[in-house]
Amino acid sequence: MRKAKPKKRLILPDPVFNDKKVSKFVNHLMYDGKKNTSYEIFYAALNNVEAKMKDVEKSALEIWKEALDNITPQVEVKSRRIGGATFQVPTEIRPDRKESISMKNMIAFARKRGGKTMADKLAAEIMDAYNNQGGAFKRKEDMHRMAEANRAFAHFRF
Repeated sequence: MRKAKPKKRLILPDPVFNDKKVSKFVNHLMYDGKKNTSYEIFYAALNNVEAKMKDVEKSALEIWKEALDNITPQVEVKSRRIGGATFQVPTEIRPDRKESISMKNMIAFARKRGGKTMADKLAAEIMDAYNNQGGAFKRKEDMHRMAEANRAFAHFRF
């Protein structure tokens, strides 16, 4: 590599829960630099989760964290060209990339959902992920299935 690696930016914890993970999630959720709107959407979604899941003794933040864990993939496939053929090589994912992928998947599938507001869609996706269902969970399962199917090419790992 010619250039030095860029420094990791310092992410400040969010104002309500004092949690860096929440700040990262809100940064992924943000459009056009509207961070305040993103925070409002996220907190409204957590309030919806709290209201709809009263029977669970956990807080909405714990439900959200467990939902993220449920949709976090462990392996992914990367294309690798060897002698004219392209193989899908299963590789393990770095911890920071795992977190990022799970957050992006949750937000992407929440946006695709039907619903009134983004907060409602996000709340529904969080509850589905918590219960091991929904689009983001299906994406994780598909990634694992692809890696399992291409396990024979694991020796091409780089």
